[in-house]
Amino acid sequence: MRESKSLPVTVLGRLAHILSAERLWLERLRQQKQTLPVWPTSTIEECEVLADEMGFAWRDFLSKLGPGELDRTIEYRNTKGELWSNRIEDILMHVIMHSTYHRGQVALEMRAAGATPAYTDFIHAVRQGLLEAA
Repeated sequence: MRESKSLPVTVLGRLAHILSAERLWLERLRQQKQTLPVWPTSTIEECEVLADEMGFAWRDFLSKLGPGELDRTIEYRNTKGELWSNRIEDILMHVIMHSTYHRGQVALEMRAAGATPAYTDFIHAVRQGLLEAA
């Protein structure tokens, strides 16, 4: 991702949004205050740091979930201040699907700009040993 200097602004904005949303949902799951805006303005370097941080933080959170906790419901306030509650399992599915949706947009925008997006298929990462078994 080092060739980012010529990437469209929207690509970097979506990447920052994906990472910020991952952090926001983890903070909600941990019952913590939101620390980043939903659509932050970030540099590629800031995104790289946050991506590493989120990888460690999510692994830590998931490793501490006990049996049956995926079914547990948590309450949180959305960015409009509205009170909601969802099961942990549903929140995790949302985080995964949200990221996938925006990664598709990023790939499309990069191709339109003449760049080659990263290969982000899940099964490819598994085959390459890029993901650790839980």
